[in-house]
Amino acid sequence: MSSKTLMNMLLLLILTLLVGLSNGECEFKAIFNFGDSNSDTGGFFAAFPAEAPPFGMTYFKKPVGRASDGRLVIDFLAQAIGIPFLSPYLQSIGSNFKHGANYATLASTVLLPNTSLFVSGISPFFLAIQFNQMKQFVTKVEETDQQGTKLPSADIFGKSLYTFYIGQNDFTSKLADIGTGGVEEFLPQVVSQIAGTIKELYNLGGRTFMVLNLAPIGCYPSFLVELPHNSTDLDEFGCMVSYNNAVVNYNKMLKESLKQTRESLSDASVIYVDTYTVLLELFQHPSSHGLEYGTKACCGYGGGEYNFNPKVYCGNTKEIDGKKVTAKACHDPYNYVSWDGIHTTEAANKLITYAILNGSYSDPPFAFQQHCDLQPIG
Repeated sequence: MSSKTLMNMLLLLILTLLVGLSNGECEFKAIFNFGDSNSDTGGFFAAFPAEAPPFGMTYFKKPVGRASDGRLVIDFLAQAIGIPFLSPYLQSIGSNFKHGANYATLASTVLLPNTSLFVSGISPFFLAIQFNQMKQFVTKVEETDQQGTKLPSADIFGKSLYTFYIGQNDFTSKLADIGTGGVEEFLPQVVSQIAGTIKELYNLGGRTFMVLNLAPIGCYPSFLVELPHNSTDLDEFGCMVSYNNAVVNYNKMLKESLKQTRESLSDASVIYVDTYTVLLELFQHPSSHGLEYGTKACCGYGGGEYNFNPKVYCGNTKEIDGKKVTAKACHDPYNYVSWDGIHTTEAANKLITYAILNGSYSDPPFAFQQHCDLQPIG
């Protein structure tokens, strides 16, 4: 899809959202999200408090458990359908679950990790654990008199949107060691686990499921610095072709699996969302979408074309070559696709959300404005 086509579709939807519609009605009364750092709204840091500036600098003006300078796609989706930001399931103070819950945690995987957080940095809250938390949530809601509580009514589960933005850590955590060939051997298990979880959620009453595919990691500054490649593997936009091709293969597998799942759940909507294409467009043509920098991180150290150094991540201070250095944020994250080399900026997340709400990047097409009076997400 061309830059012009994407821009025209986004402009049309933006106009709808800026105006907003009158009664604010939406078929979806809640969102239940399963994911990793791309959609974690504070779960990981509720379990392991360690967040620090400059994360959250753009919208929240302080760190709020999100791996970005501001809002995530899941935040914008919540705003668009007229519900509050999702509370992390693991957050014991200040949470309100009347409009859903967020089970995502930073560094989560789909598959059971064969290592620990303190060895590899992989979260213990993999997808099966997140689903078990959801099951417990359903049980507690059904057992509790909701009057005066911050829990939803027991009939909420059939009126909710179930979102999945997970799998990137399964793909990337061992990529430098075993290469794309090694990773591709267990990706069918990843796809199968996501499909199986959808069926389990269906049995709990869920009927609308939205799965975001994997991003073009070959364009991410962190992977451009850390993954082995040579100049012939870079396309004209500076992205690694072989790694992006491997992601495309995974996404095809995921799309086919969701098609089969859709056919087996005839009264459910199982939606595949092609965020890969949207993000690839942003990385390749940032200026066509009001941005300036594609494959360069806003928050990092080292400058140059990537501004990423794996020895000192965004917000950290380390000693490198006998000198104390700090990975600082740029002053204009709204001009960047990449926030910290690994995650996207609020500006990019907003553009991704517009594309999702439009529905044309979904299979089957799923235009949100046919289900909700969409609210402004400015």
